[in-house]
Amino acid sequence: MSLFNTNGLTDALAYGTLSEILGLGNSTDGMSRKNRYEVTLYPPTGSRGSRGNTTNVFSKIMGDLLGDGTVRATGLRCESISMPGRNMDSTPDTNIYGPEREIVTGYSFGDINAIFQCSSDMREKKYWETWQRLTFNPKTFDIGYYKDYVGTVDIHTLDEQENRRYGVRLVEAWPKTIGPQQLAYNDNNSYQTVDITIAYRYWVNLTDESSEPRSIGSRIAERAVNTVTRRITSQIPSVIRRL
Repeated sequence: MSLFNTNGLTDALAYGTLSEILGLGNSTDGMSRKNRYEVTLYPPTGSRGSRGNTTNVFSKIMGDLLGDGTVRATGLRCESISMPGRNMDSTPDTNIYGPEREIVTGYSFGDINAIFQCSSDMREKKYWETWQRLTFNPKTFDIGYYKDYVGTVDIHTLDEQENRRYGVRLVEAWPKTIGPQQLAYNDNNSYQTVDITIAYRYWVNLTDESSEPRSIGSRIAERAVNTVTRRITSQIPSVIRRL
């Protein structure tokens, strides 16, 4: 007769693992749900470029949409959206003995897709058309300044109490593609949506990356302030500095 029941030990370990898994799902922290999220849009006003964009009539329209609630309403009508990914670009390192290894040479981001529900007046589609028209002047067909048409998009996941738990910010975002919309007489039970492909320069984690990377201007300003502070401090007698 064995003094150590291996079958019983295996059963106990399996039961413990199952209990731990079930406990994670029933914990007060809960699970992140795909259908609990919030999208906040921060579009450009069309006048931040080096020489402005005052000849584009849609610059004023975009400013009006910021004030009448259309921007906020459009974000709330986001039916689905993708959290952005990040790809580490790499290349084989052959300058070593033995098996090759991959080393990071940079990183890149891909466009994301979002679907927005449309009101009867299609204001959501018109909103994205307005933003897209900041990329070019519809009267002259001149291409707009980059700073005139890039904005910001925030995506947050929410818990059961509607609290934000995780978020990302798409920096220098703009609507790259407005998808086609299908119309059909025999489609009586569905509502209209518009597919938007959003391009952006990079994204940051709002939990611990919201201030990175800092702009060149902010770094220069901080360095200037630190330099002035050091000069002023050096002129103060050491006795006073210790007070």
